[in-house]
Amino acid sequence: MSEPNPRVRHHEVLAEEAGQRIDNFLLRQLKGLPRSRVYRLLRRGEVRVDGGRARPTRRLRAGEVVRIPPVTQPRQAEAAAPSRGLAERLRGAVLYEDERLLVLDKPSGLAVHGGSSVGLGLIEAMRQLRQELRFLELAHRLDQETSGCLMLAKRRSTLRRLHEQLRQGRIEKRYTALLTGALQQDRRRVEAPLERLGGAPRERQVRVSEQGRQARTTFEVLRRYRRACLVDARLGTGRTHQIRVHARHLGHPVAGDDRYGDRRANAELRRSGLRRLFLHAARLQFHHPDSGEAVSVEAPLSGDLQTVLEALAAGEH
Repeated sequence: MSEPNPRVRHHEVLAEEAGQRIDNFLLRQLKGLPRSRVYRLLRRGEVRVDGGRARPTRRLRAGEVVRIPPVTQPRQAEAAAPSRGLAERLRGAVLYEDERLLVLDKPSGLAVHGGSSVGLGLIEAMRQLRQELRFLELAHRLDQETSGCLMLAKRRSTLRRLHEQLRQGRIEKRYTALLTGALQQDRRRVEAPLERLGGAPRERQVRVSEQGRQARTTFEVLRRYRRACLVDARLGTGRTHQIRVHARHLGHPVAGDDRYGDRRANAELRRSGLRRLFLHAARLQFHHPDSGEAVSVEAPLSGDLQTVLEALAAGEH
């Protein structure tokens, strides 16, 4: 079975989507469409980026507008309804809300988008829970295992203004992370370009590379433990896996990171109760995209992460 998509769509590229190839972007946007069909759309010039033709290898930049032509896609199964437990958790996760904006405390382990390997993501669940909203879209993304502040826009105009603030670096994102080992300095600024490697989204890797895009992260130690340190991480740019890769570049990977982390250190920290990536989007500070008022939203550390810190502190006595 297939379903028509009779309307042309125009998608503004998010900061987090920048750097990916247009062919890979289309394969995710047009789920189930054969790869050969995607390349045919590109060859015929039916896909446009800022009004111009695009080769399959062209990499997207934040703020560009991609014209996605009407196509007939394989019919997708209706999204599964969120479980009762997930629904209750998301209803209780609202940190800030007004008529144009919604900020949630995203749970760890929940992907922001559904996909071939993830049946239901946060945005799909929220659209089902808030069916009275005619528009609801992610303003940015968090990794599946990262918890904390996540912005959603209720109006397309609000989304555009938030994207503009993100591109200009006017939204301050602060993270709380536990790094393995002992970071010597109380404050470290990392400026190391990051390159995204190919592969399916769940296997995609990022590395420090001179061929990559500029990336800046500032780490400030909040507390030291015998075999780890709690830090405040401030993003100067918003690259994929930026904190995780920069922490590894320092020689102190984020605790519980099964992709870029230290396997032995993670095994030791499991004895303190760590069962997930210790990376939490603790604070967002920005000017409201419509009113211009200053907004600051904070998400407290979850109970499981607090328990880990208590165990580490107890182990020092």
